[in-house]
Amino acid sequence: MAGHYTDSILELNPQLIEQHEGISCLRQGAGTDHWNGLNYQVGINRSTVGAQELSMNVATVPPSGVAAAHIHVGFEVGLFILQGRVLHRYGPGLRHELTNAAGDFIFIEAGVPHEVYNLSDSEPIVAVVARSSANQWDEIIPYDAASESGDGSTTGAA
Repeated sequence: MAGHYTDSILELNPQLIEQHEGISCLRQGAGTDHWNGLNYQVGINRSTVGAQELSMNVATVPPSGVAAAHIHVGFEVGLFILQGRVLHRYGPGLRHELTNAAGDFIFIEAGVPHEVYNLSDSEPIVAVVARSSANQWDEIIPYDAASESGDGSTTGAA
């Protein structure tokens, strides 16, 4: 596994982020982010509203899009699919598959390698994404499925 993903392209409009006494609000259009082939509507995280233990946004996977294999280090992820059909390849060597559609909830344990595929060539996937970490990207690392042997042990690849 190589270093952390750092290719996020964040665009914020601070005028659309409101912080009140104990409650914050990000208005529609508050910001966008682009990371690992996906587009995000910026939401709750440490940098936008000062969240301490949660981040949440809306992800869009373009038609036929793929989010390259990665691992969430030390935090869980919950997804709610609003639109589209998604295939997750997951586990050691990405040998397992799970297909989900609009209306499905998905829970990904910390440390589980996974890769995301949009099964449609004409419709995006739109999903609400919640993480048990307030840091948006700094605890996500790339995953190389070839670095795992058939029994789940590593082959020594970096």
